Amino acid sequence: MTTTASHPTAEVELAIGGMTCASCAARIEKKLNRMDGVTATVNYATEKAKVSYGDEVSVQDLIATVEATGYTAQEPAPPVRDTRDTPESSDADDELRTLRERLITAVTLAVPVVAMAMIPALQFEYWQWLSLTLAAPVVTYAAWPFHKAAFTNLRHGAATMDTLISVGTSAAFVWSLWALFFGTAGEPGMTHPFELTISRGDGSGNIYLEAAAGVTAFILAGRYFEARSKRKAGAALKALLELGAKDVTVLGADGGERTIPVSELKVGDRFLVRPGEKIATDGTVVEGSSAVDASMLTGESVPVEVARGDAVTGATLNAGGRLVVEATRVGADTQLARMARLVEDAQNGKAAAQRLADRISAVFVPIVIALALGTLGFWFGTGAGPAAAFTAAVAVLIIACPCALGLATPTALMVGTGRGAQLGILIKGPEVLESTRKVDTIVLDKTGTVTTGRMTLLAVHTGDNAEESEVLRLAGALEHASEHPIARAVAEGALEKLGSLPTPEDFANVPGLGVQGVVDGHAVLVGREQLLAMGVPPLERSREWGRAMELPASLAHAKSEAEAAGRTAIAVAWDGEARAVLEVADAVKETSPEAIRRLRDLGLTPILLTGDNRAVAESVAREVGIAPEHVIAEVLPQDKADVVKRLQGEGRSVAMVGDGVNDAAALAQADLGLAMGTGTDAAIEAGDLTLVRGDLRVAADAIRLSRRTLGTIRSNLFWAFAYNVAALPLAAAGLLNPMIAGAAMAFSSVFVVGNSLRLRSFRAAD
Repeated sequence: MTTTASHPTAEVELAIGGMTCASCAARIEKKLNRMDGVTATVNYATEKAKVSYGDEVSVQDLIATVEATGYTAQEPAPPVRDTRDTPESSDADDELRTLRERLITAVTLAVPVVAMAMIPALQFEYWQWLSLTLAAPVVTYAAWPFHKAAFTNLRHGAATMDTLISVGTSAAFVWSLWALFFGTAGEPGMTHPFELTISRGDGSGNIYLEAAAGVTAFILAGRYFEARSKRKAGAALKALLELGAKDVTVLGADGGERTIPVSELKVGDRFLVRPGEKIATDGTVVEGSSAVDASMLTGESVPVEVARGDAVTGATLNAGGRLVVEATRVGADTQLARMARLVEDAQNGKAAAQRLADRISAVFVPIVIALALGTLGFWFGTGAGPAAAFTAAVAVLIIACPCALGLATPTALMVGTGRGAQLGILIKGPEVLESTRKVDTIVLDKTGTVTTGRMTLLAVHTGDNAEESEVLRLAGALEHASEHPIARAVAEGALEKLGSLPTPEDFANVPGLGVQGVVDGHAVLVGREQLLAMGVPPLERSREWGRAMELPASLAHAKSEAEAAGRTAIAVAWDGEARAVLEVADAVKETSPEAIRRLRDLGLTPILLTGDNRAVAESVAREVGIAPEHVIAEVLPQDKADVVKRLQGEGRSVAMVGDGVNDAAALAQADLGLAMGTGTDAAIEAGDLTLVRGDLRVAADAIRLSRRTLGTIRSNLFWAFAYNVAALPLAAAGLLNPMIAGAAMAFSSVFVVGNSLRLRSFRAAD
């Protein structure tokens, strides 16, 4: 019989409740992955499961499986206008408040219990009975979440960190009850010294209430600060989601205004953005001009000037004049929503090292229980007495918490990706971090990445009989009437310097050569040198044309130098005489040379890749500081991926930076793809890192942040593993009091989260 493999056809993200450690996440993940056609990843830090499933499985089936494992699961909440009012946020607040109440109870009651056990002078005649009175609420009420979770897991035949804590504290408490009621510990005047090791007599006259109460207080404190730190770690994503405007003023066909929620905005709607307001969604300016502050999305502090025809992004701030914008993307399609989705997906992912930690956590608890029983038997066998054996076994149970292992990667990812989003750097997933560590070569697409991607007027060379302002006024006026990219570059350059241009009285396009016309009574020619040499037929109002013109020696030399540098040279003539040469080219971004230097400082070899001719490519390379031997020119769009493949074949680990549709295949082929957020959707989809700003310097910042995040993950895992490797033998050897073990275990989780939070201080290079 032949069976057909089931392939996932849908994805869902479930909110998981009841997890208390990494082994809980591993159990849920294991159960879900056993279902036909299901692939699941469960993240302890974010308390979410990302699940891919086939047609034969429903979301309710997935939820039922999670609940059968002993936990809760919920479908994604519907979109709401303000994330601060979501049920998820409210549940998190309630959980934190309950945890705080239990912690206050535990600390208030445990402190005197520990003090009496540590200081013999406080051990009055019936001190042990006061200790029991104070410790009982701590071990029952304050520690109830541990006992409840342990019982739930026991019903499902599983053991987690809560099992270790519950068994350890309960054993210490029950032992103390036996000693008080059936041993000699309840006799008036009983005293004993406080010791950090396991030695405490024969056991019948000793109590361990300080261990039961102290361990509970320490672990609750660790869990409370861990929960607070986890919320801080996810704060960047929450802030990102809250950036958008809540309401928008829509303009009707009759010019009337009405205010609606942003969620009701549709593609094609025109809306008003007043000074100081946030732009409601992605769109195109159809009326007005202003400066837009995009720092909340891109990290770029300098406002961008926008006018009619320019694209604007939702959630950015209108810092200047009144704008009317036509919506082009709404809801989940906006750049803000896509950024949030990328960040959340990255936070839900797992690095290879974390998967190893998860596998260890899954079997860790049963091994620890077995080790505790072995420790108990060993100390009994050596004749150390029941008290010594019991104390060592309880210390083993309490010290061996796998929480730090489970938090090592997720918390660092949450903080790192969140900080990246604030700086305009979107990391797609944890596997990307591994790639940033290995890359040694970075391939840079020229157009739109190293250069601006649009033609720009770079220089004006004038003859002896012309002024630059006059050249720009006449040539700019004539070119302003043309739609050619080179003509637009000349016109924009002239407008930028002069502010306004006259209107041509006559205009005609000469296909393939340039334009001619009359401006302020002057017969003007702008175009190739051939246009001047051929003797153009006169326009109606110009009788001066019809004879050939030549460039004087100085202008001919300027033209030759411009063309040698890969630029386009444009001749300007009027009233029958050649007057100037203009240089137009795709200008290098001002920040590109600095970006190349930073990439080189990171140990990367920059390579310029372009379809332009070699002269143009080498000119750009010289300007930004790339060696000629690292220029690959005249490459067809479809061959860019082959170039990346060839470099990989030479043993290089290659990163690729690009922004166009023709870069998508190369971005996907590269070991690390960095897509400029100002580029096409295809390029962004193919990249591993998205740089929201069109600034190449952000590529260096992205690699630095990724490497630092990876370094934090590695240090977290090292300390989590080292802690368990070092602490378990100490506990088994009788060198740790259970209360000290509880404090150390709580500190390990707080340390890992605190180490991750240091990523919030990451700054882009100046």
